[in-house]
Amino acid sequence: MKINGVFEGGGVKGIALAGAVSAAQDKGYEFHEVAGTSSGSIVAAFLAAGYTGEEMKRMILSMPFRSFLQRSPIFNTRILGPASRLLIKKGLYSGEALEHWVYRILLSKGIRTFGDLRPNQLRIIASDITQGKILVLPDDIAQYGIDPRMFPVAKAVRMSTSIPYFFDPVMIRIQRKSSAGAEPFSKQFYYIVDGGVLSNYPLWVFDREAFVDRTPVIGFRLVGKSEFHHHNIRGPITMFEALFSTMLSAHDAMYIEKQDRFRTVKIPTLGVQNTDFNLSKEKSLELYEAGYNAAAQYFQTWSMQTYEQDYEKFVLRKR
Repeated sequence: MKINGVFEGGGVKGIALAGAVSAAQDKGYEFHEVAGTSSGSIVAAFLAAGYTGEEMKRMILSMPFRSFLQRSPIFNTRILGPASRLLIKKGLYSGEALEHWVYRILLSKGIRTFGDLRPNQLRIIASDITQGKILVLPDDIAQYGIDPRMFPVAKAVRMSTSIPYFFDPVMIRIQRKSSAGAEPFSKQFYYIVDGGVLSNYPLWVFDREAFVDRTPVIGFRLVGKSEFHHHNIRGPITMFEALFSTMLSAHDAMYIEKQDRFRTVKIPTLGVQNTDFNLSKEKSLELYEAGYNAAAQYFQTWSMQTYEQDYEKFVLRKR
């Protein structure tokens, strides 16, 4: 049976989403269209490319996430190095390593741009902090004079995973003509960051098609208040790390709206932090199993009849 999937962001906890995908696939469900924010965008992109949850598990476990924390050696000098990079690049680390990793994995399936996928097969959420608005990629990239079909999927994933001040924001430059000529140079640049800043659980993406598409929408959310985690704040750099780790982790404990409960697979996060890039293989496997078990339990009692009744009651009647 075909379903549409929505995947919440959660940093390194994204492997739990891969476990949930595996359980859904083992139960006979096929992902038709998918959407995601932050680490959820990685899972969504890999699904759209044709990878299974089990394949994602192997790829994620074999990838040392610490290698994503790259910056030039000149910025590694104690205190002044990271501070200087933050001022110049607006991020502690480059997101290029993550983008390249995603690019290589997608390329193995022949996927480079959104044009290599079916229309609407994949939607990725990012945040334009210059204009203060949500972006649904690829369609919204047209606002910047870029052809959505030619936009790289890996670049969209990088945008969606760019935790503010932790990873560099992605800059887009456009040249728009005004009545007085070209835009001033300073107004030609737009900063795009993690989609979780504005929408970490974008179930609403598929509600736009509620009246024309009967494909059920199932969300996969990382829930459960994280265990107490002490942030050792020694200065402005570690304060920024603690600030945004706390901001994104707060999504875990957010109340799930009543209208979304019936279509949400709730995955326990086992106290793991979003930016725990030194996560052990053992803990990663625990997260994967937590995702698998949560989804297996959800689909054990799921039925299309009950879903349609709840969808009409909680979603359509709210319109």
